[in-house]
Amino acid sequence: MLNIGCHLSVSKGFLNMGKVASSINANTFQFFTRNPQGGKAKDLDEKDMTSYNEYAAVHDFAKIVAHAPYTLNPCSDNPQTREFALMVFEDDLKRMEYIPHNYYNFHPGSHVGQGTDKGIELITKTLNQILQKEQKTTVLLETMSGKGSEVGSRFEELAEIINKTNLNDKLGVCMDTCHIFAAGYDIVNNLDDVFVEFDKIIGLNRLKAIHLNDSMMPFASHKDRHAKIGEGLIGEEALIRFINHPAVKNLPFILETPNELDGYAAEIKMLKENYK
Repeated sequence: MLNIGCHLSVSKGFLNMGKVASSINANTFQFFTRNPQGGKAKDLDEKDMTSYNEYAAVHDFAKIVAHAPYTLNPCSDNPQTREFALMVFEDDLKRMEYIPHNYYNFHPGSHVGQGTDKGIELITKTLNQILQKEQKTTVLLETMSGKGSEVGSRFEELAEIINKTNLNDKLGVCMDTCHIFAAGYDIVNNLDDVFVEFDKIIGLNRLKAIHLNDSMMPFASHKDRHAKIGEGLIGEEALIRFINHPAVKNLPFILETPNELDGYAAEIKMLKENYK
């Protein structure tokens, strides 16, 4: 079964997101834990979260993915920005325990001229402060396109973060197809080689979720512009090969394509029809 869904709004609650996902033939979804530009998260509704847990179990949902706000930058050169990242990270992980055994995805951050080594040092410092032995949430490092001073566009950078984190059994990776294509990993012509390289450097056991997107920008452009499936430079054929690759079987696929709900429904239908 293809575990696939899209990004949904948390504003109407978790049970509602589950029902919306079902209405477009999805069995997973992604949501922002708070406004993507940061700010205070809405108050917890424990009853709603319990209802969602029950709904997900009955409807055979795959793991869902929470997405940290874009403003979360644990390797900023600004101490206040790093403190904000720590505060949001801690608060979000506490909230995730009400929907246990799911994923919390974040962009590793931008080192803002400090250099990649310093960026990795600051990211791992934050992870070593916030990860707890008893937590039931797996934190995912997202593969990045490499624009500006982003950390995480190379598999080696993600591996170094993981290896320097004390409780790294709580860490995994979310692979974004648009991002890795833009970063210079040729998933169109050399998909097998990309997964072999990932396995050698990070380990396929760390790959937990996929952001499935086409790319408006060319290969190795280091520019992050998502496109609808089949309307970008990766192309429908390559993305169908991707979802059928044994390395990603049974993982949750999240569409972050520029769509409304009907567009997501059409993409899900097409991808399911081509899933073997």
